[in-house]
Amino acid sequence: MASVTAQSNDPLHVSFFPFMSPSHLSPMIDIARLFASHGAKATILATPQNITCFQIILNRDQHTTTNNNNINIIDLLILDFPYSEANLPENCENLDTLPSQKLSYNFTKAIMMLQPQAQQLLQQHQLDAIISDLNFPWTAEIAQNCGIPRLVFHGTCCFSLCLTSSSATCASQYKPHATVSSDTKPFLVLGLPHPVYITMSQMPDRFFGNLGLHEFFEKFMEAERDMYGFVSNMFYEIEPEYVKQYEKLGCTDKAKHEKLVGKKVWPVGPVLLFNTIALDKVERGNRASIDKDQLLTWLDSKKPNSVLYVCFGGLCNFSKSQLLEIGDSYRDGFFPKGFEERVRDRTLVIKGWAPQVLILNHSAVGGFMTHCGWNSVLESVTAGVPLITWPLFAEQFYNENFVLNRLGAGAGIGVKTGLAWGEEENIGVLVTGDRVEEVVTRLMAERTRNRVSELNKLAMVAISKGGSSYVNMGLLIEDLQNLRSDRLSKSE
Repeated sequence: MASVTAQSNDPLHVSFFPFMSPSHLSPMIDIARLFASHGAKATILATPQNITCFQIILNRDQHTTTNNNNINIIDLLILDFPYSEANLPENCENLDTLPSQKLSYNFTKAIMMLQPQAQQLLQQHQLDAIISDLNFPWTAEIAQNCGIPRLVFHGTCCFSLCLTSSSATCASQYKPHATVSSDTKPFLVLGLPHPVYITMSQMPDRFFGNLGLHEFFEKFMEAERDMYGFVSNMFYEIEPEYVKQYEKLGCTDKAKHEKLVGKKVWPVGPVLLFNTIALDKVERGNRASIDKDQLLTWLDSKKPNSVLYVCFGGLCNFSKSQLLEIGDSYRDGFFPKGFEERVRDRTLVIKGWAPQVLILNHSAVGGFMTHCGWNSVLESVTAGVPLITWPLFAEQFYNENFVLNRLGAGAGIGVKTGLAWGEEENIGVLVTGDRVEEVVTRLMAERTRNRVSELNKLAMVAISKGGSSYVNMGLLIEDLQNLRSDRLSKSE
């Protein structure tokens, strides 16, 4: 496919396919920057609007490292997003820009249409590997045509991946859920290193059933049959048993009904720690909708551990009744007329993109109420901030299970089921204002950060020279270089 001949002494060349969603885009860009900092050549394929979310950080990398010969400039290849062909409104290039989650099918359809463009763009590049978000299954075909390895980025932890795999097998083969009286009663998932209990109402596929996405999910799983391994945004020390477990889990070839070999897993995170300067923390993922100095001035005026940060990610759509319950727990209602003015001294409302990493790393922040997206979990843990967990959909209930039962890093709000995309208003109130107030008061009163402080130290060691993630990054590059050498020697 490629028209350029590679040399064995050329820098390793890896192309990256980040998915157009805030939780997937940011860590993938950080991983590409991490490869470049290790001397590899990185090429990112993305659409124009998504490029604007990280272009300024890449420009700053280039400006601040021009004298460092070990760091390569990251190349960008632009993909034109097929709005009209997929019946999407113009400029909807990211999941968080969709006017309705009911358009998720159209968005995924547009993603599948990008393959011909990507193939054409890569024809003039000699690649050594592809690192692709799982949501681009067609990158498996590109990798196969190029004769190079494809690695997958999932955007969550190995615990949740193991639980997803084992719970699906458990539900279909052993049917333990048949012994419980309702979808909200827990059952034991077999085949994991520890006893783990979940409910049917917490399983990820329950939240997307009305959107017609199952055919795409099947393609994602099929594409993983031939992958070389996983690049994971976590660090080995927080889940060693589940890294090993996931490496042992094989994919199933449905056509031959055979179990395939296990997977290689490279934990190289938390990659957010690659962002060491304040501007990178402010602009990671997107440009912040609040001035950095205004934000820091407000936080500086608060006592240590006295601020609760509340954020449910970029894709959350609570019902109006649930928003009122959350607001009522603060005794002021939720954004009524004049709300911001009345609570100006004790509440800061950020409308739009919040610089979450910068906020969580401020000494005034003593707790984080979160939807349990994996990025948010890592950002809180690495900042040493305990969590109040309020999962909403996808694997977030599994992440909550990990946070509460494996890490011991927070308190659960107690939600029993999540939000089915597109049906939020029909679901109504899941957690009362009294319950919100109770959990917030308990977490903030405890003032304990001992456990998350320990996790913070482990994370810092992992990404430092000689740490597990630093070493894994080197081993991954070495592995890919060896594969390239073998490929080149066979072509001679």
